[in-house]
Amino acid sequence: METEGSFGSLLRWAADHGISDSVDQQTSHSCLGHSLCICFFPDAGGRGLGAVRQLNKGELVLRVPKSVLLTTQGLSLEDEKLAMALKGYPSLSSTQKLTFCLLYEIGKGTSSWWFPYLKHLPQSYDILATFGDFEKQALQVDYAIWATEKAALKSRMEWGGVKGLMQESNIKNQLQTFKAWLWASATISSRTLYVPWDEAGCLCPVGDLFNYAAPEGESLDVMDVSSFSPHVSLNGDMTTDELHEEKRDTPWALTDGGFEENVSAYCFYARESYKKGEQVLLSYGTYSNLELLEYYGFLLQENPNEKVFIPIEHDIYSSSSWPKESLYIHQNGNPSFALLSALRLWATHPNKRRGVGHLAYAGSQLSIKNEILVMQWLSKKCHTVLNDLPTSVEEDNQLLCNISKVQDLQVTRELRKVLLAYGGEFCAFLETNGLVNSDDAEVHISRKLKRSLERWKLAVQWRLLYKKALVDCISYCTRTICSLSS
Repeated sequence: METEGSFGSLLRWAADHGISDSVDQQTSHSCLGHSLCICFFPDAGGRGLGAVRQLNKGELVLRVPKSVLLTTQGLSLEDEKLAMALKGYPSLSSTQKLTFCLLYEIGKGTSSWWFPYLKHLPQSYDILATFGDFEKQALQVDYAIWATEKAALKSRMEWGGVKGLMQESNIKNQLQTFKAWLWASATISSRTLYVPWDEAGCLCPVGDLFNYAAPEGESLDVMDVSSFSPHVSLNGDMTTDELHEEKRDTPWALTDGGFEENVSAYCFYARESYKKGEQVLLSYGTYSNLELLEYYGFLLQENPNEKVFIPIEHDIYSSSSWPKESLYIHQNGNPSFALLSALRLWATHPNKRRGVGHLAYAGSQLSIKNEILVMQWLSKKCHTVLNDLPTSVEEDNQLLCNISKVQDLQVTRELRKVLLAYGGEFCAFLETNGLVNSDDAEVHISRKLKRSLERWKLAVQWRLLYKKALVDCISYCTRTICSLSS
């Protein structure tokens, strides 16, 4: 428990302003203690909220009044100078405005009304936009590298659009840098919750301490066209960013909490029953591991919503009307419903596709010969992708083990020697961080080096899960072929 330690001032401030984990909302030195407490879960997200008693599914576990939510609207109402500054830049997106407002409020220091909350925000994040070139290349897979480049470019463009506003507002120079902007935008991306009056959402003191749980059984494995959002075209025109915004900007984005007008507060409910000491988790949408990395800076070893994509020829896309984002492999290696449907149609002679289309779209096998052809193509494609990647599953497993050993080093005197001994990517890591020509005595695990190690580790974990899914897909195809051939 950390409730009366470093978080004591935050929890006292929260209690003074109506945040409570008790229905009675009795005056207390802490807003927690009746239902929740701050705990550290080393194997499940780190710092989070744990149950201090038996919690029943659907039970109210935390209430945060609207007056405490940090939003662009709330800050503008309290600060006339800020409101006037924002009016001069009407073209800024809601996210740019909230990101700027966060930096503006940070610049007030201890005089900020939200200071007890702001000082407990993480000092760094590991979202894709923070990945350097080394960590980006460590992802190995083209579409993951592209997503990282796109995230970094987007951050720079958004920062460029706000530079004039920052200069006119005379916020501190260090808060006008891209580094500061990247931190603030990562805070907004990873910690905001949906509110109906602002597309950017809100920062929710104490409420943002919940760690994430993937919603079970809600992945977009299409069983029929109606399971798509009406905004997703059959040509696959919706971008990843648009999908993310849709998840964040709709009331159903948070499945176990939301802003309630009748009590003018953000209310959180237990998504399941919890025993005393268990971590209480929050679900805020269905995300693949790459999306979790892009927007939140973590991934899940077991993610029911994971989507693994492989290169697919244009004639396969054109043989059906499934959108591209629906043609993927699940984390367990099973091809998605849409991928199987598209491949079955593609493996059918063009003159016969119209006659069997209704069967393919219903998920039916078209023939034993057709199904075997589909499995053979899919297995060969997975083999090709795996062989073209720089490292194998076994090599990545060993690399992760070595990275963890480096992170656990107690004595750092011989850090450079240890890294050189591991060879391979560790040599590139040393070069990237300017440690190739350093003496062992000068090399230590600084905060910057720790962050780089953590981002590298995340990249390797992502690519390893990607490869394992392809290996499992090959096994799936082999089993299916054997079953059909017997």
